Amino acid sequence: MRIAIGSDHGGYHLKENIKDYLGILKIDYKDFGCMNEDAVDYPDIAFKVSSEVKNGKFERGILICGTGIGMSIAANKIKGIRAALCSDVFSAKMTRQHNDSNILTLGGRVIGTGLAREIVKAWLFSEFSHAERHINRIEKMSKIEESNL
Repeated sequence: MRIAIGSDHGGYHLKENIKDYLGILKIDYKDFGCMNEDAVDYPDIAFKVSSEVKNGKFERGILICGTGIGMSIAANKIKGIRAALCSDVFSAKMTRQHNDSNILTLGGRVIGTGLAREIVKAWLFSEFSHAERHINRIEKMSKIEESNL
């Protein structure tokens, strides 16, 4: 599995910690920024990571900003992206099993590193259930996305 990862300045420190954790888990990743605490616009990073996931260069992505909200909103503007903001392990598992999320967003100013690592682990190692009801729901969302409502 290859992971695209990125953050804005508010998520920089948590991103660096998560990169260390991905290394421990022996999961390949590429960092799409930011590279320090200098202020950047989170949509720029979200669009880079989301485009890489959408185009299949990376199986999944992780985006981190201060709350995770801005990254989630920005990433979900990209067709085919199902970004989920998670602040607990149960939600991380469910968003993979039921929603087949392909991007995880986290709040660097909201959760600590220990919890963040547990969320990342749960999200990375949970699989989509492929139950018909979940497939149907994802297809409905895709149709709405196609309609440009």
